[in-house]
Amino acid sequence: MTNFISLLKKFYVHPLLWLVIGIAIMTAHFFELILLLIIITIHELGHGIMAQSFSWRVKRIALLPFGGVAEMDEHGNRSLMEEFWVVAAGPLQHVWLIAFGFGLLEFGVISQDTFSLFFQLNMMVLLFNLLPIWPLDGGKLVSLLLARKLNYLRAYEYTLLFSFGLLLLFHLVVLIIAPLHLNLWIVLSFLYFSLWVDWKQRRYAFMKFLLERYYGKSHQFVQLRPLPIESDESILTVVERFQRGVKHPLVVFEKGVEVGKLDENELLHAFFAEKMTSAKTKDLLYLY
Repeated sequence: MTNFISLLKKFYVHPLLWLVIGIAIMTAHFFELILLLIIITIHELGHGIMAQSFSWRVKRIALLPFGGVAEMDEHGNRSLMEEFWVVAAGPLQHVWLIAFGFGLLEFGVISQDTFSLFFQLNMMVLLFNLLPIWPLDGGKLVSLLLARKLNYLRAYEYTLLFSFGLLLLFHLVVLIIAPLHLNLWIVLSFLYFSLWVDWKQRRYAFMKFLLERYYGKSHQFVQLRPLPIESDESILTVVERFQRGVKHPLVVFEKGVEVGKLDENELLHAFFAEKMTSAKTKDLLYLY
């Protein structure tokens, strides 16, 4: 109960949302908006509650004029399975919400029209969030899928590029089907802006990923994945190959022959504490 109350304290309502509420009242769409906000709030609470169950750091849950977002103070070092459940917890809320609405209909608490509206709003939020476009839930699932095979940086970049391509396609569909739909244009603008910002800051996100590992906040790795490296590779090149959800014992080769082993913590210490970003990995064999 205490955790739930602390989660509620992290709610943030964007000032423009009050303007949207005012417009909804003046245009007789207040009931529809309230239903939509309830659905979005429960969706985001699903993310937040699941994150708290894994002891994640939840920064805030924001209600925006065009949706909501649960912001976490995590940087890619939790297990992929944990992150899957945190992402999936939002969409899964719509299953019981629709079942609950159907129960209210069966007991005569709400009308058929109200249930139809409630069902449509749930499906709209669910299907939109499952679009494989970052930072929607579907885009995060794509990122997790790529992270199983690719290093952190490449998986993140591929996710953003893939999302941008799909967003252009979605934009084209909107132009054909609903060119004058204001809400869709606002959402499209938000998605374009989010992708642009995240692309510009991708190296910064990568550094936070490395720093979290360096300071020992990578939690318990479920898998060791040896990483073969060449003795003349720079430390920067090697850390760019680090993957999520695994710890890398580093096996150093020179001309095809194994010449030593390093722990990833030794590499990260040299990278951050010693500022040896351009040094060769063979230099660390003698240093440590």
